[in-house]
This record gives sequence, C-alpha cells and structure tokens, in this order.
Amino acid sequence: MYDAENQLVKALPKMAKKTESDELRSGIERHLEQTKEQVRRIEQIFEGMGESAKNKKCKGMQGIISEGNQTLREGYEGAVRDSAIIGSARRVEHYETPAYGTVFEFAELLGENQAVSLLAQSLEEEKETDRRLTEIAHTINEEARTSTGTGEEGEATARRRAKTAGA
Repeated sequence: MYDAENQLVKALPKMAKKTESDELRSGIERHLEQTKEQVRRIEQIFEGMGESAKNKKCKGMQGIISEGNQTLREGYEGAVRDSAIIGSARRVEHYETPAYGTVFEFAELLGENQAVSLLAQSLEEEKETDRRLTEIAHTINEEARTSTGTGEEGEATARRRAKTAGA
C-alpha cells in the first residue's frame, strides 16, 4: 500500500490537470490530499511497530496508472475524457479498498490497535471517494452521451467511445 499510495501522489495531479469538470477536478485534488495523509498514516504504522516504511513496487497500481495514462493519450475531449478519467479513478479505488480491508483485518488480528484506527480512516476515505466518483459520473456520463450527438447515431458513438475508454 505504501508504494501504491506514493504512485498515486504522483499520478493524481496529472489526472486533475486533464479534467474539464470543476467538480471532478476538485474531487481528485481532495483525494490527493487524502492520499498524502494515507502515506503519512502508513509511515506512522511502521514507526509504531519499530519498522521503517519501505517501498516494495506495487505492480498492480503501476498497471492501473499505466492504463489510465493510456486512456488520457487516446485524444478524448470534454465530458468523454472526464468520463474516462472517472473510470480510471474508480479502478484505483476498487484496487485500494480490498487492500486496505485486508491489512485492516490483519492489524485487528494482531491487536495493533493504533494501526487498526489509522487503517480504518484510510479504508473509509477510499470507500467515500468511490461513492463521490459514482455520483459525479452520473452527471458527466450524461454530458458525454449528449456531447457525442443526438439520437441513435450519438448513442452509438457514445457506446463506441465508452468501450474504447474501458468503461
């Protein structure tokens, strides 16, 4: 998780910069601050156990970020690009949530109460971020659908773009 969160600290500003929606940009920037705090919490957990936090490359997060970067290079614009960004961001949340859940459970089993408390905060933040992204997606996806044209032709274009964007 330490490396995964550190990768996100680098990736989220790039993602925020590419968004058109102020609401989405604000949500990504808010999650960037949470992610920085999550890094600090992980460091605090290690310190509490008398260990130093070390980066072990998280290839899963590396792959998710790589896919997100690839999506940004596809040339989508406006709400369609924002929709693709949301899809990438939700993949991140769906990767982090079970990972935090697993380490939370282990900390609980080991009686590491400080770690349990810190991990519970991070786990709830990840779940809340996914909920917010889902809410934002409802508006942006509708904008993406209508920006691709009207009628059957527009909906077919939207489906094609969504499929290519990995939605």
